[in-house]
Amino acid sequence: QVTLVESGGGLVQAGGSLRLSCAASGRTSSTYSKGWFRQAPGKERELVSAINWSNDNTYYADSVKGRFTISRDNARNTVYLQMNSLKPEDTADYYCNLDAYYGRRYWGQGTQVTVSS
Repeated sequence: QVTLVESGGGLVQAGGSLRLSCAASGRTSSTYSKGWFRQAPGKERELVSAINWSNDNTYYADSVKGRFTISRDNARNTVYLQMNSLKPEDTADYYCNLDAYYGRRYWGQGTQVTVSS
C-alpha cells in the first residue's frame, strides 16, 4: 500500500507561481513513475506531468511545457511540481499519482489550484 499526501495548492493571480508537493509513504520501493494530473470542473482528468523514477525521464502536457517543472527529492520520497506563469485555465484540482511496477496506480487526495485573472 502507498499513501500520497499533497500540499501547496492555493489561490494565485495570473502570472504567479505555486509549487505543489507530494510526499509518498508505504510500499514506495516499487515506484515506476510519479506524476501530476489535474481535473477542472466539467472536464476529464488529464495528465500534466510525470517523471520516471528509474531514469528521470519526464513528460509534460503541451499546455504546460515551458511553464511547469517536475522534480523529485529521493531522500524525502517527494515529487514537486513547480508551476510558473500560471494562467486562469490552469485552475483545477491537482492530483499526485504513483504508478507501481506491479501494475497499481495510487492517488493523492488532491489539492486545489485557483488562478484569478
